Amino acid sequence: MAGRRSGTSSVVNCRSVPSRGLESAKGTLRMCTNIIENAAVAGSGKGADGWFTLSGANVSYDHPYHAPLEYALNIDFVNEAAGPAARVAVELTAESARRLVDAILVALDRGALAEAGA
Repeated sequence: MAGRRSGTSSVVNCRSVPSRGLESAKGTLRMCTNIIENAAVAGSGKGADGWFTLSGANVSYDHPYHAPLEYALNIDFVNEAAGPAARVAVELTAESARRLVDAILVALDRGALAEAGA
């Protein structure tokens, strides 16, 4: 993760995917967006092997691996130094991602008020 717009990620963003309406009018597979944002984060995540320390979040808007969507907002919470098992992945529709952003902002605002004793 060399920088905010670094292409280094635990996510392989462009790959062959089963046809789910991905063909263009000319019958060729649409191009991947290669939209990737990286953020340093501090916290913990729970993966298959239990809890681990988070060091980053890789956020992409591209083809999901599992969700039956053409494109999704894909978030990987990671600790790259701890290897591939230290990863929690989420694939959301754009609408769901926007609702999540709104909910996060409201919770942070309410938390700030609670800490201030309001």
